[in-house]
Amino acid sequence: MANDGHLAILRQGVIVWNEWRDRNPAVIADLEGADLSGVDLSNANLRGAFLFGAELSEANLSKANLSGANLSGAQLNGANLGEANLTRATLFAAKLGGAKLAPPNIDRAHFAGTLKAEFTGANLSGANLNGATLAAADLTGVNLSMANLSEAQILLTVFANVDLTTTKGLNECNHIGPSTVDFQTLHRSQNLPISFLRGCGLPDDLIEYLPSLHREAIQFYSCFISYSAKDQMFAERLHADLQDKGVRCWFAPHDLPIGAKTWDAIDEAIRLKDKLLLILSKASIASEWVEDEVNKAYAEERSKKEAVLFPIRIDNTVITTAEPWAVKLRDQRNIGDFRQWKKPEPYQKSLDRLLRDLKNFAP
Repeated sequence: MANDGHLAILRQGVIVWNEWRDRNPAVIADLEGADLSGVDLSNANLRGAFLFGAELSEANLSKANLSGANLSGAQLNGANLGEANLTRATLFAAKLGGAKLAPPNIDRAHFAGTLKAEFTGANLSGANLNGATLAAADLTGVNLSMANLSEAQILLTVFANVDLTTTKGLNECNHIGPSTVDFQTLHRSQNLPISFLRGCGLPDDLIEYLPSLHREAIQFYSCFISYSAKDQMFAERLHADLQDKGVRCWFAPHDLPIGAKTWDAIDEAIRLKDKLLLILSKASIASEWVEDEVNKAYAEERSKKEAVLFPIRIDNTVITTAEPWAVKLRDQRNIGDFRQWKKPEPYQKSLDRLLRDLKNFAP
């Protein structure tokens, strides 16, 4: 239970409380289980306070310093936490339904350590949840517009009836395990990063057809990426960037099922995807594996009577080689240039050109 002396000081008002805290910085304020519902605690110095199980519903905690505070099990339903400092605060099983955490045009609230917290209906607009732990957190109906979820640890989190269109850092979340994303969230949210959806556990078959929820045509052709294992670093980067832009990609290190017959799986992938994106390099041109994939692509072109092969190069080998299949490719196709892929600006320019060419303009 709360320390009676500490509670008596707090009830004298925030000014008296803050003066006492300034005189006693080493004292840990013990407010365990205290009934502070509806109390005006704006600007209160509650740094490191023990507020385990405290009743803070409808309390005014705007601009309060709650850094390092233990709010586990606290009742914060309807509380005003606008501009509150919650850095390193512990909110295990805290109830924040309808709480106002980050009203617009203010400094961003900061959270960390939230676990099994219930935010149902809370306003987290603009909140900085960078690095927060959102394990088993209930975000049903939460306002996450312009909130930052970069590097948030997500596990069994519920995203229900949430608009994630303007939420930042979704492609940088760390998914420790699957989470729940309901139909309303998918319907309301535009351009969700594929990495976020996959991290939450959505299957690729569903992700592929999400544009239909918004009555949008699929914008890009799907791709199978063909490359040499020696070019793994570039292939992984390109794969991730294409996925984040909404291009449905397949490439063996990530997508080849364990135990699958390699050639059968690749043959099927090339047939089912619209385009073969071929990464040309010294290593790939020397690879019989890549040559066979190119021959399969030529066969698909003859069958479909349309271009399937999309070659790009990361060095000059295709220009100088005497390898017959590569010479044929060089003579017949325009080859995308990613030779400067390690430099941000040239890489982005080449990526934009590739995305333009992968646009699916079919009705």
